[in-house]
Amino acid sequence: MSFALFMHLLLLAALTWGVQWKTQPNTSSASAELWSAVPMEAAPAANEPEPTPPQAVPPPEPVKAVEPKPEPKPTPPAPPKVDAAAEREAADIALKKEKEKKLQEKKEAELEKKKKLEKDKLEKAKLDKEKLKEKEKEKAKELEKKKKEEALKKEVTAAKAKEDAKKAAAEEKRTEALRNENLKRMQGMAGASGEENSKGTALKASGPSASYAGRIIARIKPNITFTEDVAGNPKAEVEVRTSPDGTIISRKLLSSSGNKAWDEAVLKAIDKTATLPRDEDGRVPPILVISFRPKD
Repeated sequence: MSFALFMHLLLLAALTWGVQWKTQPNTSSASAELWSAVPMEAAPAANEPEPTPPQAVPPPEPVKAVEPKPEPKPTPPAPPKVDAAAEREAADIALKKEKEKKLQEKKEAELEKKKKLEKDKLEKAKLDKEKLKEKEKEKAKELEKKKKEEALKKEVTAAKAKEDAKKAAAEEKRTEALRNENLKRMQGMAGASGEENSKGTALKASGPSASYAGRIIARIKPNITFTEDVAGNPKAEVEVRTSPDGTIISRKLLSSSGNKAWDEAVLKAIDKTATLPRDEDGRVPPILVISFRPKD
């Protein structure tokens, strides 16, 4: 801007000087000597021209004041040039960090989940252990209860067996008493034909009549209830003890037929019969061994 102002001032001074130079009359002359190594002849003197009147010079145009141009605003510094490779590298690094962060978060979540599963597993194992202990306690209580019941059952069975033994002994004693009474009665009979060392109780040595066994079976067999089909004709042999009047005191299976149902049917029939008929001599043998076959 200073240089432009200087040039304007210089131009203004030149114009002013030119105007003044034109307004002065051309009345003076000048001469000069010229020295030359080659002599030259001078030309004839020219007539001096008449001076021309000075022409009117228009006044100079007023110099317009040059407004100073506004100083240009400082240009803001250009943003630094972005390096694409560095930007991509930074983006890759940021992406990598983000992936690592997510991976770390995933690992932490999996670790937390694993810890929770392990905790749940331990709690379940603890609970199962407690349940197992409770089951073992219940099992021990049940076993103890079962032992007590078995012991009580054994006691009841033993007591019953003892009672049955007492009853059997009493029955045997009664039977023996009846036998002794019959023996005494028979021994008091006159006309006994036995030898001196005979142990029989009859007046004479004789057994049941030939038809007595048939009469006994005929009395008992109608009371037998048996409808099963039996292979062959198995024999059940039973010992029957009676009192002198024919009342059945006891019965015992001496030989099984091999068919339990037939054996039970025979024993029940004897119990149902209750009393046996007298033989031809009016007596009832105290002990009888009777055989029963289902097809006879």
